[in-house]
Amino acid sequence: MRHYEIVLIINPEKSEKITQIIEFYKNFIIKKNGKIHRFEDWGRRSLAYPIKKYQKAHYLLFNIELKILKIKELEEHFKFNENILRNFILVVKKSITEMSHMLKNQEEIKKRVKNPI
Repeated sequence: MRHYEIVLIINPEKSEKITQIIEFYKNFIIKKNGKIHRFEDWGRRSLAYPIKKYQKAHYLLFNIELKILKIKELEEHFKFNENILRNFILVVKKSITEMSHMLKNQEEIKKRVKNPI
């Protein structure tokens, strides 16, 4: 099995369905005998450039371990899911479990707001 990092950019109009989307893909990965090493919901963020006329989107990050044939199946599912504006699948050398820089920065900002200097 290989290790992958997946970023999903979800249609902002589907934000109310985000928990269903997350659960669907978590279950999909587990049913395919994969492992989820890390999952992060980065929330709604501005896009660097418009995608299908949207300026904002909801971001999700998965670090998973899955067989090559199963990742192809997952990739096909991403293509035909109207809720997903873009997806990025990267092969990584090992599983990544620590918090991403994006989430660390969010946590740091929250701490500063709660405890101003």
